[in-house]
Amino acid sequence: MDRPLLKVCGLRLTDQARAVAALGADAIGVIGVAGSPRYLDPSQRQELFAAVAAERPQCRRVLVVADPGDDDLSLLDPQVGGHQVVQLHGMETARRCEELRRRVDGVRWWKALRIRTPEDLNQALEFAPVVDALLLDAWVPGQLGGTGQSLPLEWLGEFQVPVPWWLAGGITPERVPQLLKTVRPAGLDASSGVEVEPGIKNLDRVAALVEAVRNSGELAEGISG
Repeated sequence: MDRPLLKVCGLRLTDQARAVAALGADAIGVIGVAGSPRYLDPSQRQELFAAVAAERPQCRRVLVVADPGDDDLSLLDPQVGGHQVVQLHGMETARRCEELRRRVDGVRWWKALRIRTPEDLNQALEFAPVVDALLLDAWVPGQLGGTGQSLPLEWLGEFQVPVPWWLAGGITPERVPQLLKTVRPAGLDASSGVEVEPGIKNLDRVAALVEAVRNSGELAEGISG
């Protein structure tokens, strides 16, 4: 089995975003949720994403938002923000996801689900028909993400959904080898596990995380062979 993809989320500095792309991240996320310590103003997003595209065109550019209203639709336009993916990280319903997808062209749509109990995983089947991918994160009171809290992996042992799914929460270089022996998501989403402070990444830890994910692909190939 191929290695999972790796997204590094919550970048605020253009130079760091360029460096993370150069290290081999498959996706870079920018937070468009006002009030988040990792928030990046719309006026700065296009510059950051342009630097990522120039450094590594195949690196996906992801804008993370929460409960966008109709007045926010212009900021979801990829021509305005420079992103390729909109990740919905709020309380959006499946119906709202479908509506946004219909009204904003030219982007892929990911929906983050905050999982509080194993039963919460059932909602994935409701969202799968209206998005391009799902992201599973741990539920933490009053916070939408970037907490470093991880889902119990035993909850995911039988998890299946007809779209690619990403795993967030507590993704660190040290944890990846054991994690990927237990579950095999399409992608891993890291943020606080490779940070110095919110929005400022430790590039040595990013490099170590990229290497850990790459090694997981080599290990899987060796086992299957």
